[in-house]
Amino acid sequence: MRRTIAALVTATAVAVTVTGCGSTQDAEPRAAGAGAGLAPLSDAEQWRISDAQQRLIKQCMSRKGFRYWEAERLSLEKSRTQGYVSDNVAWARKHGYGSRIRAEQERARRANPNAAYRQSLPGERRKAYDEALDQGVHAPVISAELPGGGTVRKRVGGCVAEAERQLYGDPETWFRAEKTAGSLQPVYVPQLMADRTFSAALAAWARCMERAGHPYKDPGAARQAALRQAQETGPAEAFEAERELAVADATCAGETRLRSIGTEREAHYVNKLRDRYGEALDTHARLQREALTRAIGIVAPRT
Repeated sequence: MRRTIAALVTATAVAVTVTGCGSTQDAEPRAAGAGAGLAPLSDAEQWRISDAQQRLIKQCMSRKGFRYWEAERLSLEKSRTQGYVSDNVAWARKHGYGSRIRAEQERARRANPNAAYRQSLPGERRKAYDEALDQGVHAPVISAELPGGGTVRKRVGGCVAEAERQLYGDPETWFRAEKTAGSLQPVYVPQLMADRTFSAALAAWARCMERAGHPYKDPGAARQAALRQAQETGPAEAFEAERELAVADATCAGETRLRSIGTEREAHYVNKLRDRYGEALDTHARLQREALTRAIGIVAPRT
């Protein structure tokens, strides 16, 4: 049952997240994980694939006699990812670090009608729903070895698997490529943090922030400070403080080129791993592009 409930809410959580690896600009691609000759997808393109997967699950569940509600779509502006650092001052001035968007995401997760619908079904019908959605504990298990060590597994079956297959082809090939491309950070981040060019930009950002009255060593520390502020003051006051800090953060990132330098140096260290992971990176990029082509024929882009 836990897996079925997770399948109901995962897409909603993914569809509204505002943190993670990637650009804060809708038109700009994510830096890491690109295959040779293929530009990485933009946030807008990745969301289109995610939205298409929801549409395919809905269509599949309907064929099997069940209702299914697609995950609520936020606007493209609210769907932006922030990554390590943002240099989008206008976005920071409006949204701070995205705390209100995260609250909106949490409300959407709690109000997910799929969970309530499943709960309303009688026992045997509920079992049939679980089987249709993802096969529950009876679904086949696939696994992938992570670059940093260890193995990750997931069950993939039912309409969730069917939608994934329609977009990416073989679910196991996609799962392994995705987990490799998305789990390289532990391998290259130590080198990135020790990189002289990146370290110099980060130090310049810290000096800029100190001049602005915010003495933090890195963007992560600044965001943690905003979280602490939210716990210690009222919502309105906390959000104003968050916005002020986020604007200073983004301004300093732009003046020092921290984000663009970080993106370039990240790509450099990812490319150094191509002798070991190039095939997986190329497969990941190719399957994403193929999924995007299919998604374009299924759903409209976010606006």
